[in-house]
Amino acid sequence: MTSPQDLTGRSIRAPRIFDGERWHEDATLDIEPGGRVGALRGGDARTVETDGTLTLEGGMLVPGFVDLQVNGGGGVLFNERTDVEGIATICRAHARYGTTALLTTLVTDTPEITRSALEAGAAAAREDVPGFLGLHLEGPHLSKARKGAHDPSLIRSMDEADLRALETAAATMPRLMTTVAAETVGPREIERLTAAGVHVSLGHSNASRGEAATAADSGAKLVTHLFNAMSPLAHREPGMVGHALDRGDVHTGLIADGVHVDPVAIGIALRAKRGPGRIFLVSDAMAPLGTDAETFEINGRTVYRRDGRLTLADGTLAGADIDMLSSVLFMHRRIGIPLEEALRMASSHPAAAIGMEGELGCLRAGARASFIHLDDDLAIRSVWIDGHRSGND
Repeated sequence: MTSPQDLTGRSIRAPRIFDGERWHEDATLDIEPGGRVGALRGGDARTVETDGTLTLEGGMLVPGFVDLQVNGGGGVLFNERTDVEGIATICRAHARYGTTALLTTLVTDTPEITRSALEAGAAAAREDVPGFLGLHLEGPHLSKARKGAHDPSLIRSMDEADLRALETAAATMPRLMTTVAAETVGPREIERLTAAGVHVSLGHSNASRGEAATAADSGAKLVTHLFNAMSPLAHREPGMVGHALDRGDVHTGLIADGVHVDPVAIGIALRAKRGPGRIFLVSDAMAPLGTDAETFEINGRTVYRRDGRLTLADGTLAGADIDMLSSVLFMHRRIGIPLEEALRMASSHPAAAIGMEGELGCLRAGARASFIHLDDDLAIRSVWIDGHRSGND
């Protein structure tokens, strides 16, 4: 039958369905009217299909991707378009590549732009923009020593007004994350933010392992883009990298484009990481995703797109030129991990990192009915968000 735009209250049958943990052969996914998974039935259930069942002739269904670091897409950079339409454009651009829930990310900017971003996030949540999960403020409370592409003139200390703004904003959207440097934002501030529901991530930091551990004890249970813009692992001072890999209750993002982190380092990190905290994938995508643009602007500076890299004029990496499906394929085909674990790194692992396991990144009863139809070559055929087909696939 022709693929409908709305599957709520209906069912979809596929040769294979991955529920986030295991595969089900010749299975049927029931979707409740509210856009949630009702049941996942194996082929041996021998149920009678009705006109309400969409039967896929090939391929597989997998959980939609969850991206916790998305700076832009579809020609829009959030810093340059802090409004609902900017957020919606970014979400639509990433849905084409299988991302069904994302945190729109603002890199270090002025207090005025930051306030505008928080207001836009609250408005996008009220309007229920498809795919919008919340905001990630990557800065401005970072270390200038590990600034990366962040404008050092905009990096500043956290004050009481910043704390109150974040505490208030956390109640206006499903999730709010902020990246801070462990050596510049203290335990009391982290405790306040965590108590308000803000997910605190450590990044762009030159902290020692001890400073990072103190921050984690205070509630900072995430690390932003492992290896990049952080103190490295050394034999006498494990630094931020050592903290991220050794600390079992810490989840850490990873940019898997073969540019930001060498494949050998990725393999070592995967073998070294202590759980239950996991390494999860982030795109760190910028405005050009889904376009043929060769340049864009951030904080008044030009970023150049060449050979899979996004760089400032001096060669500093400025975000990534990759989508989540490509990241999954890189992990599976280049790093060599099983497809199932590569999919988890883009779905259930990031969901767990922000306390949304069972809600996102899986296809089990009660979860959001957000999923991807991949063909046998792992190319996207269609994308569904809360039981509704995305219009961009």
